[in-house]
Amino acid sequence: MRLALDEARLAVRGGDVPVGAVLLAPDGTTVLAAGHNEREVTGDPTAHAEVLALRRAAAKLGQWRLAGCTLVVTLEPCTMCAGALVQSRVDRVVYGARDEKAGAAGSLWDVVRDRRLNHRPEVVEGVLAEDCAGVLTEFFRDR
Repeated sequence: MRLALDEARLAVRGGDVPVGAVLLAPDGTTVLAAGHNEREVTGDPTAHAEVLALRRAAAKLGQWRLAGCTLVVTLEPCTMCAGALVQSRVDRVVYGARDEKAGAAGSLWDVVRDRRLNHRPEVVEGVLAEDCAGVLTEFFRDR
């Protein structure tokens, strides 16, 4: 999660909301890819940290199935990112701060564990939650 927090802080440089993500290989320690929000920099509404990390890992591995992998992200994924996590077959999602306004991994919705879908990653929430929330609070306070 500390690597994801480092990524989140990079987003601020581009004027983006500080969310960072790291995708770990099945061994749980090797970083396959990382990303931070880049919507403002790229003008791409899908340039969320999670989506960018998934894209980069898939490109690195040469396949879209990321079975066995773990995504670590500073903020609970939104519906778009939750859907991407399900579609990529990630085994586990670990997040820091809950997102009561747009979270789709247990807060507002629970897309990743919806029994109607063919894949349901494990969800671990609250890892370094205060640190993750603090980065976001500081960003919005400064704005």
